[in-house]
Amino acid sequence: MPEPLKPQASSVRTGYDRWASIYDSERNPLIGLEEPVVREKLGDVTGLAVLDLGCGTGRHSVWLASAGATVTGVDFSEGMLEEARRKPGAEAVRFLAHDLHQPLPFASGSFDRVVSGLVLEHLHDLDAFFAEACRVLRPGGRAVVSGMHPAMFLKGVQARFTDPASGEKVQPGSHAHSIGDIVMAAVRAGFALERIEERAPDADFGTRYPRAAKYVDWPMLVVFTLRA
Repeated sequence: MPEPLKPQASSVRTGYDRWASIYDSERNPLIGLEEPVVREKLGDVTGLAVLDLGCGTGRHSVWLASAGATVTGVDFSEGMLEEARRKPGAEAVRFLAHDLHQPLPFASGSFDRVVSGLVLEHLHDLDAFFAEACRVLRPGGRAVVSGMHPAMFLKGVQARFTDPASGEKVQPGSHAHSIGDIVMAAVRAGFALERIEERAPDADFGTRYPRAAKYVDWPMLVVFTLRA
């Protein structure tokens, strides 16, 4: 596994503040691959308390609320949270600004489900992240955690966007964690690993998401299903 890639924006937070205004309109193929898998793994959430860690523009949070969950969404980018709060249905979600590198401001055993979408590459301390995710879950609770597949880093790919104001290509900053690094951090935190899903785009997906065409049959996404 290559050395962690060095951040090219002043911080991940600043990068995502700049990305926020166009994040939902980019037709990001990674999101296209990820959302159906994550929703399937979360299962029926009716009446459940769900925590969305790194909720961004609220794409998982708002859907979870519409599916009957009581949802708390956490993110450290105020720009992303502003976009989340504008979405139809966002009034049903409690959004909170918080840095995931810090302990979560929730009591132990507060949630039935934890979801975290495409956040792992921005975390330098996986042990702390998974320890807190496990702590706030009730015994037997489920976490569904997705990330860009480490194989993408072998092609020099990390989270990036073009700033609409300046035209600058911005990489907010990523760490190239291996699947082994992620699994062991989760296990050390007390999770039982239920399933790992690795997804690559096929030719049809590449037609619908042109940015993915050059990655057909190459792993782009990994999703971990964990039990507290």
